[in-house]
Amino acid sequence: MADHPPFSISEITTVHASFAEDLDTYAAAGADGIGVWEMKLGDDDAASVELLRDSGLEATNCVPRVPSILPMAGMDDPPEPERRVDAICASIRRFAAFDPDCVVCLTGPAGGRPDARGIVVEALRRIAAEARAAGVRIGVEPIQREGEDDPHLITSMSETVRLLDEVDDDTLGIMFDVWHLWNTERLLDDIHAHGGRIVGVHVADWRAPTRGWADRVLPGDGIADVPRLLRALDDAGWAGAYDLEIFSDDGLFGSDYDDSLWKLPAPELARRGREAFLQAWREGVVPLR
Repeated sequence: MADHPPFSISEITTVHASFAEDLDTYAAAGADGIGVWEMKLGDDDAASVELLRDSGLEATNCVPRVPSILPMAGMDDPPEPERRVDAICASIRRFAAFDPDCVVCLTGPAGGRPDARGIVVEALRRIAAEARAAGVRIGVEPIQREGEDDPHLITSMSETVRLLDEVDDDTLGIMFDVWHLWNTERLLDDIHAHGGRIVGVHVADWRAPTRGWADRVLPGDGIADVPRLLRALDDAGWAGAYDLEIFSDDGLFGSDYDDSLWKLPAPELARRGREAFLQAWREGVVPLR
């Protein structure tokens, strides 16, 4: 039995590096996978797929250029949900060539729309059909409620399960994000009950006090008790990759934190990220095996 599960790094973690640079950096750091962000891909997908294969990494949780069905802060173009779904479906077709574990999809906040849930349900049915035709899974991601005046339609595992049940298409699963879910009620019970529906996992820790949504820290450097959550996910049967996803604003999103992790050299951040994850894994899971 391996002493740790597959480890991946989401490309937003090294936001200023290119796709090719990320492949080299992550492989050198000992990662097994890469969470591809569409914004980093160039025009030649065939060449990008070849680079991925040559790197030895696997594509894990891929993030479309337009990630949410309804407009969200900082990612609100185009404003029309129908056009956003068109973009998500195009991203699904594009990502299929990379053979990802899943393509990430967010609901977005209601934004004052009284029919927001109905829009999202129908959109997810269309997205699921596109994904099924392309041979990929969709990870629907609940988003942290704290600090949001207009929260996303789903903010917990249980809310996500109810939405997925309403859509009724098993092409869709849960994108589990430690940073977004760590402080939700009954989380351990939800993991136990619904762990089989998880199709991807993002890992980061919660800084205390946090300064905003783009102020995440490495596992073990916050208060989310990452080892306990890793243990719960492992107990629930999750055997896929754990994808490190760090937002740490250096001014890109309007807050220039002096201690931003994005200011570190990408190889250093990748190395430290893997070490921090492995330490959390050793604390939470290895002693029980």
